[in-house]
Amino acid sequence: MPGKQSQEAQVDVGATEDGAPEALGSLTEEELRQGQEAALALEDMMALSAQTLVQAEVDELYQGVRPLGQGRFGRVLLVTHRQKGTPMALKQLPKASTSLRGFLYEFCVGLSLGTHSAIVASYGIGIESADSYSFLTEPILHGDLIAFIQPKVGLPQAAAQRCAAQLASALGHVHARGLVYRDLKPENVLVCDPACQRVKLTDFGHTRPRGTLLRLAGPPIPYTAPELCAPPPLPAGLPIQPALDAWALGVLLFCLLTGYFPWDQPLEEADPFYGDFLSWQASGEPQDRPQPWFGLTPVADALLWGLLDPHPRKRQPVSSVRGYLGRPWREQEGAGEEAVCGGEGGGNAAD
Repeated sequence: MPGKQSQEAQVDVGATEDGAPEALGSLTEEELRQGQEAALALEDMMALSAQTLVQAEVDELYQGVRPLGQGRFGRVLLVTHRQKGTPMALKQLPKASTSLRGFLYEFCVGLSLGTHSAIVASYGIGIESADSYSFLTEPILHGDLIAFIQPKVGLPQAAAQRCAAQLASALGHVHARGLVYRDLKPENVLVCDPACQRVKLTDFGHTRPRGTLLRLAGPPIPYTAPELCAPPPLPAGLPIQPALDAWALGVLLFCLLTGYFPWDQPLEEADPFYGDFLSWQASGEPQDRPQPWFGLTPVADALLWGLLDPHPRKRQPVSSVRGYLGRPWREQEGAGEEAVCGGEGGGNAAD
């Protein structure tokens, strides 16, 4: 279950012209307004946060305990306050690879969203040191979700449904604030307990206001929605919509239920597994069900088909998950599956 990544380029918030193709997720006036309001609110928050950054070396204020995570752009450490002993997670981003604006953006997005129970809470403390920028969040000590997904098996059904409900709620919270998360994957879902009773979304470096223009600048991955894979008529890129997160949620839920990716990339001619899925969607016949989908119930099929509709305007929103909870998603469940979700992972995501 590798957490593959693709490269994407983005520009400022914008909208398509009237009559733009539906497949490009053209924005309504209300959708554009939501994205613009979110962008302006973040700019105001960033300006205020820049004035209140604590100027200090991290080890003057906090005692390092142990690493929680390491990513391409930084690391996360478990620390304690030197005077009060309070445990916290500290995300540290080196200045060599992070601009002040980039740091303030991620810090402020997390701060604006962290009131949700399934999103890692930010403590609102930003620190500028000689060589790095840092901010503090609540500590989540049982690692990320990828360590709990058993290859070729997934998670126990009850744990998968709990994760689905909490992540759908967290993403809905993001969308209600005019933002699109854009980086849903197991490494960005932190687990609060060994039984996966509670999970929390983290890492908001890729979150953008709705309508931000986006271009795919690298190869697609399973979580990449198909509308990003085709060259758009608009040279500036695709105005992003919450449907991107719905697609990624569908791929993640498939992984939780099977321990597999449904495909490597959503390109019909390049990936036979995706081509088989489209053929099955077109026919709806049981004999056309692709092998990776064996063992899932009609309820799971309906949920995943809705989230994985190749047409973004027809794709079901993340909130649709609620209508499928409490019913079987697998044909059979092994005895004792409800007890434990899996092993413990390595820590907070640091990408």
